[in-house]
Amino acid sequence: MKRVVINAYERGLVFKNGVYQRMIHEGRYWMLNEDVTVFDITKPFVAPIELNLLLQDKQLADALHVVNVLQHQIVLHYENGLLKQVLTPGRYTFWKSIIDYKFITADLSKIDITENLDRSTLCHRLVAPFVRSYSVENYEQAVLLVDGKFSRILNTGIYFWWRNDIPISISKVDTRQQQVEMNGQEILTRDKAAIRINAWAQYRVSEINTAVLQNKEYEKQLYALFQLALREYVATVSFDELLEKRDNLAPFILSVVKEKAVSLGITVFNFGLRDIILPGDIKDIMNQVLVAEKKAQANIIMRREETASTKSLLNTAKLMEDNPMLFKLKEMEYVEKIAEKVSNISVNGNGDLLEQLRRIFVSK
Repeated sequence: MKRVVINAYERGLVFKNGVYQRMIHEGRYWMLNEDVTVFDITKPFVAPIELNLLLQDKQLADALHVVNVLQHQIVLHYENGLLKQVLTPGRYTFWKSIIDYKFITADLSKIDITENLDRSTLCHRLVAPFVRSYSVENYEQAVLLVDGKFSRILNTGIYFWWRNDIPISISKVDTRQQQVEMNGQEILTRDKAAIRINAWAQYRVSEINTAVLQNKEYEKQLYALFQLALREYVATVSFDELLEKRDNLAPFILSVVKEKAVSLGITVFNFGLRDIILPGDIKDIMNQVLVAEKKAQANIIMRREETASTKSLLNTAKLMEDNPMLFKLKEMEYVEKIAEKVSNISVNGNGDLLEQLRRIFVSK
């Protein structure tokens, strides 16, 4: 016979010849040909024999939390309100004691998280390996494909799904106004002049379903629409007409592409022509024409000024012919101009000084 003491917060399982007999609580016991296994009820219960045999004892079964986790499940194990561990498939047992246990079962056979779990729990280091997350920025929208099938449109936010064998594909689209550049577009005019055009356009994705699900690489398709519209317009005009009517090019391209872009889920706002680049030989010819035009304009202006000057001299001569005093004043004006350029004047002291000056400046 031996003495067994069961302390507070302990339980004992009595075995005889390896066969379970009963459960004993706190106290002192004398055992005859029986063995006792003592358990701390503040810790998980690990069955010394097959658990199903022990659970046949109703008293023991009522003293235990038995958690069965199926193959497609996990169980979040809380102790006193704090997440302690994540239980994977298997069977777990815990003593019913002063510890407040809570178990939340999550079904991983689906992707949607329908369980009452907040973001902090889903981002917890113990739970994160079982969760996949995706962020959609404020300027984006996304298309969610589940198992290759369209599921829904994702707006701005952070999304969480269970991690399992179901494939998830997400295609994000920038919904801000964007700009496409078309540089170095080599096009032949109607009269076979090879030119290069640099242009730009602004657009926004307005229908994400149409852009992503019904079109592949919608940006490349939009670029091709602008290319074709440019070629369609330029090929119908001559080189001179293109330069004269370049202001008509942008509205034409915008009207054509804007209508076709609807099928891509895109709204086109603006189109602009940045440069028309001429081939080297045509550029030289244009420069020569420009120089010739400017020279002709300069000659016209010079002839106009000479004509005006000649008319002014003629009018002045007529006035001086009719008015001797005016002629004298004009003569004195020229004498004054000549005198400004004379540095020294030599006069003879023998005679009248004023008479000598008169002889210098006044012709006989």
